[in-house]
Amino acid sequence: MGFLNGRISFERYRIEGKKVRQFGAEHLETLERFSIGQVETISPDEPQVGFIAGNHVLDLNFRLEKNILNDVLHCGVRIDTHKVPSALRKAWLQMELEALGADNASGRPTKAQRQEAKEALEARCLDEIKEGKFRRMQHVTALWDSRHATLYLGGSGAAVEQAAGLFATAFDLSLSRITSGRLAEQWASAAKKQSALEDLAPAAFLEEESAGEIAWLRGAAANFDFLGNEFLLWLWWSLDQQSGGIALGDGAEAAGMFNRTLSLECPRAESGKETITAESPVALPEARHGIASGKLPRKSGLLVVRDGIQHDFVLQAETLAVSGARIQLSESGDAAASGDAEDRIEGLRHLAETIDLLFGAFCKRRLASGCSNDRTVRLWDPATGEHLRTLTGHGVLGVTFSPHGRLLASGGIDRTVRLWDPATGEHLRTLTGHADGVWGVAFSPHGRLLASGGGSDDMTVRLWTLP
Repeated sequence: MGFLNGRISFERYRIEGKKVRQFGAEHLETLERFSIGQVETISPDEPQVGFIAGNHVLDLNFRLEKNILNDVLHCGVRIDTHKVPSALRKAWLQMELEALGADNASGRPTKAQRQEAKEALEARCLDEIKEGKFRRMQHVTALWDSRHATLYLGGSGAAVEQAAGLFATAFDLSLSRITSGRLAEQWASAAKKQSALEDLAPAAFLEEESAGEIAWLRGAAANFDFLGNEFLLWLWWSLDQQSGGIALGDGAEAAGMFNRTLSLECPRAESGKETITAESPVALPEARHGIASGKLPRKSGLLVVRDGIQHDFVLQAETLAVSGARIQLSESGDAAASGDAEDRIEGLRHLAETIDLLFGAFCKRRLASGCSNDRTVRLWDPATGEHLRTLTGHGVLGVTFSPHGRLLASGGIDRTVRLWDPATGEHLRTLTGHADGVWGVAFSPHGRLLASGGGSDDMTVRLWTLP
């Protein structure tokens, strides 16, 4: 039933304000009162939305032991639409017009008869709809997690919004959709970084751009969902270039890889979309070429391990919607059994928490470390959080301090390595020679050698002798 078997897909809503300590009979009564068919719609053309018990689209048998599992309420939402095919409506109207005009001398219906034919058509369509003909059923699975005040809805698009609206109405809930922007706002509020978030603009990844453009945001003001695209790009870099795992806010680490699929799209709506399918799509040259041309990741398959538990899923950047997730709880690598409902619920919670922790690690870097859309490296006092100085010059892909701390090296999208004096902010030297962006820089232990690694169009590691 829904989230309790097979691979799952979902979007999440945060439940604000009202908290439920324990589900009980009153919640089942609400499900029954707002079940499909119990609430009349204003017009037969309007979708009919109602709860179902979850086993199938006709299941209206709500029971405590089936729909309530400790602090979780599990059910389904059915959305019925009734639409008579336009070709059939046209045929019925033609038949009415021919019948009404048959006795006229001209053989054609009068204006009044044409109006009569239209009214007869609407009456016939209504009768057909009432009999259940032309009904199209859509099923959205739902899981209300009271422990974490989260509503999981298995679907996408308008159907999910209609299901969320039903929960809000039936249970008098205030729901907030969890997207990249909303999650960034939550993180910024907790970290007291609201002003830093408000100052953010989409990062510019091409040299000719002064500020990033995101066509799919349609110019929406105060919409920080573009951070989802930057999150996937940061995750790509972190998993591909950094040794070890990604440090998370709970003290644990996460490791993983991009897996099976990667969808890229031009944010300026100039060069279109592309989907790359491979065991490791980011390892293919076309993935690097796409990024180098200015495209951003919008969706990717991910294989992430945290606390010894592996999650295999596809993540959509802006909405953080998950699809095709394989729920696992044990460290053995076995999926949680379909019949073990509690284990699957814990696995679902662990997956959602892992996504949020990874996004939190990105926000910490994006909002607190000087990563910005202005092609700068910013230096901070880690003890006080004071901003010390800003180094300007190129779009930065990686930075590192020398062992003695007297030099800082940055690798850039402009294919150069730049050396800086961190004490003064002075630009000391530019090292050239790479044929692609410089994704990694590292000093030797004695600080007299510097290694730099280029992208897929370069595929070299260069060693530089320093004074």
